[in-house]
Amino acid sequence: MKKLFYGLLGALGLGLGLANAAPAAESPQELRIAISSAGVGGKPKFGGSWLANVHLKRWVEEEFEKDGIKVIWYLFPGAGPATNEAFSNKKVDFGFHGDLPLIVGRSTGLKHKIILSTGRFAPLYFVVPSGSTAKTIADLKGQKIGSFKGTSQQLLLNRLLKRHGLAEKDFRVINQDSYAARTSLATGDIGGTITSPWSLEARGVAKRILEIRDDKFLHTPGTLWVGEEFEAKYPHIVQRLVNVLVKGAHWSSQEENREEQFRLWTQSGNQYADYKNDWSTYALKDRHSPLLDEYYVNIIKNSVAECKEFKLIRNDVTVDDWIEPKYLHAALKELGLENFWTPLDKEANPVK
Repeated sequence: MKKLFYGLLGALGLGLGLANAAPAAESPQELRIAISSAGVGGKPKFGGSWLANVHLKRWVEEEFEKDGIKVIWYLFPGAGPATNEAFSNKKVDFGFHGDLPLIVGRSTGLKHKIILSTGRFAPLYFVVPSGSTAKTIADLKGQKIGSFKGTSQQLLLNRLLKRHGLAEKDFRVINQDSYAARTSLATGDIGGTITSPWSLEARGVAKRILEIRDDKFLHTPGTLWVGEEFEAKYPHIVQRLVNVLVKGAHWSSQEENREEQFRLWTQSGNQYADYKNDWSTYALKDRHSPLLDEYYVNIIKNSVAECKEFKLIRNDVTVDDWIEPKYLHAALKELGLENFWTPLDKEANPVK
């Protein structure tokens, strides 16, 4: 009788323990990450950011393979508009965007949360065919210039033209992705475009008529977001992913890894010389910052205002309720990196 009693008591206790135990966190079968970029000829590799290093080194796959979670990267030659379409069709859970398609998507009702910045600052070059007589952008008025419309390059072009007292209507702006525009420069089919000049100049097919390296408000930071539905269901997975990405940003920010990452990026089909020269005057830690600091928030707000000014969006977009910094803050604390990157204020000055 005693054995039966204690057996029943033990079973009851086990049952109560199981009933009171917290259920195991649910996990997805897949992580689907959209990249608004692709390599030369649509190659499924990209470069130019710490996120590219994470992709090329397969650090996300290493983190989740022990759980049987498949990691799928979608690299879209159609860039930001293609990423927006994929997300609207529930094909992806995370996305890497430039400012214009990021804002356009939000303005049309796409529901996602900004969780990381994917880099900041870059030089700007306006490049023309080597035989061009143009000395300034104004000299090209009425001519064809290439721009990848619907992407951050279109907003960048509008921003640049405005600073020179010009607008798109002063030119024949044709829609070309970056690689098509570079080919058109070589054949003389366009009067100019914004692109990296180094490998083109080495071949003698193009030249710079404008170079800007110290303006922190021309190029805007890249952005990584997560779909609101995925975040609500799997916050622990979002945190683990952000931890991996912040580790990748940290590795990428160390000067001893400069040459290795430039070599990695050539897997995209772009030239080593373009990366080496584009990054030559910048500290890696400055350009690879993942922070959602005052600078990031302010520059995205400025981009929203410019989208309205240039009539690229119709609906208003608010920014403060769009950004979710808790995953970044937790990752920085867990990894001991809270003081590694220097936050910037609205004017891009270091916050002491």
